[in-house]
Amino acid sequence: MPTLPTPAYAQDLTTTEPPAVTAAPEVAPEPASPPTPASAWVLLIILACIWGTSFILMKRGLVVFSAMELGACRVSVASALLLPFALRHVRQVERSRFKWLALSGVVGTFIPAFLFAYAETRLASGLAGVLNALTAVFALLIGALLFGQRLTGLRVLGIGLGLVGTVVLIGLGGSGGDATPTGTGNAWYGLYIVAATIGYGLSVNVIKHQLGGLKPIVMTAILLMLIGGPALAYLLLGTDFVHKLATVPGAWAAFGYIALLATMSTAVAMVLFNKLIQQSTALFASSSTYLIPVVALGLGALDGEAFNLWHGVGMAIILAGVFIIHRAK
Repeated sequence: MPTLPTPAYAQDLTTTEPPAVTAAPEVAPEPASPPTPASAWVLLIILACIWGTSFILMKRGLVVFSAMELGACRVSVASALLLPFALRHVRQVERSRFKWLALSGVVGTFIPAFLFAYAETRLASGLAGVLNALTAVFALLIGALLFGQRLTGLRVLGIGLGLVGTVVLIGLGGSGGDATPTGTGNAWYGLYIVAATIGYGLSVNVIKHQLGGLKPIVMTAILLMLIGGPALAYLLLGTDFVHKLATVPGAWAAFGYIALLATMSTAVAMVLFNKLIQQSTALFASSSTYLIPVVALGLGALDGEAFNLWHGVGMAIILAGVFIIHRAK
């Protein structure tokens, strides 16, 4: 977590010599917030590219597997990848932090993995990427409601615009037509993504305010370890995943897409994201939502997904709201 620099105008209060001038002292300006380091911007761009591809990867996985199977497999694979780090460092983490790690894991990874997958059974992957921009809106709103973050008039305006843009996309934008995995359009499935971004917003604030000081890879590994067991148990005992993998044509290819999704968009990206939060602010970290829709829509267009005027209007309104949120003081 960045610390404020010592103000240059601070005086040594230990001197006993009286001042030579008795005029009223000048009021010192408030110290400026530390600038965002260049490494944070690099992380931001990398994360946007990684997460922008996650929606098309989910779409590929859903060709064979159900939304529940995809979500459980994604969490299980990501957890297994980082399990050695978790086992190595788990005893170094204070017990008081485990409840926050579990909360962040459940609302920021476990539940969204299922919600996004279920939404994309009817929603085009590009539009899923656009709605993901609401993460910044809910990061601010939850930060204000639960963590004492200042909520100014401009930020309220930004939140309002984000929600209006969501209504435009869900109510008027459609889902992208016949390019969806099921061949049908139902933009109301976007509400599942709205719910997922609320979880993301809560998780961002928990990481920033309750888990500071933990190394990002340790935090991510233990977080995934706490949710990986239930996900794997459900995948093996409560779904047809293993049977499909053994008998359905194309199942291994679909599993490859899910494994890539779990590796890059869940395990690697979470480590980078947690590092980004520690280097900057929760709001800055969530500003990757500017670039994610561009990547997601571009890949969706290459895959034949439709994009109409209302899609553009809804996206523009949401991103305008996010821009105002980030610029407002």
